[in-house]
Amino acid sequence: MANAVKTYGWEAKPRDPSVILGGKKNIKDPMPQTVASIKLPDSTLAASVLQYAATELSTPTFNHSMRVFYYGKAIHNQQFPEWHFTEETYLLACLLHDIGTTDKNISATKMSFEFYGGILALDLLSKELHAPIEQAESVAEAVFRHQDIGETGMITTIGQLLQLATIFDNMGGHKDLVHEDTIRDVTARYPRKKWSSCFAATIRKENGLKPWAHTTALGEDDFPNGVQNNKLMQPYD
Repeated sequence: MANAVKTYGWEAKPRDPSVILGGKKNIKDPMPQTVASIKLPDSTLAASVLQYAATELSTPTFNHSMRVFYYGKAIHNQQFPEWHFTEETYLLACLLHDIGTTDKNISATKMSFEFYGGILALDLLSKELHAPIEQAESVAEAVFRHQDIGETGMITTIGQLLQLATIFDNMGGHKDLVHEDTIRDVTARYPRKKWSSCFAATIRKENGLKPWAHTTALGEDDFPNGVQNNKLMQPYD
């Protein structure tokens, strides 16, 4: 494709959220958005990955993945409308970003779950579903780096949006980017089902199995404790 960089969200963005936000809590005050107002991609590829994720992921993890899509799109629509990518590509990244955390996959490898998950995503999209390689690689890159939080360097557009949305759902970070009514609507459609304690347990499980895991870079205790004590999402858990 002539402009695969824009189409599949490869454009570079600063990794530090404070830089893309210009040091402010948001670009503009968020307005309510609903699941019904954000179109879910309905291509054959999107439908195939949606079915794969619904089958392979636990219900709490699948719901989290869908919330990440809707929160990310809410952030994109109102805070960064100039960012380029196809909604399909972002949806694929959301659906596959935690594929490495399933009981089967977390014990199938010595690799950290994001890296193994990225390989699974790349193989699924490029080899089984025959997605364009630039798209498959963009999704894999975002999966690899969705916990690569930091203040230096750059990341892809899809990667940065995935980070913002996962941190929002997992820890209540960047709480001023999404309206509370949006949270209510999204969680009504995709309930959290005790996600805070569920994901905190997954983090501790991986750290126990793999004390070298990349997740430990976020704090061996600080990260799971921060997830479990997500005050923003507590009313919805």
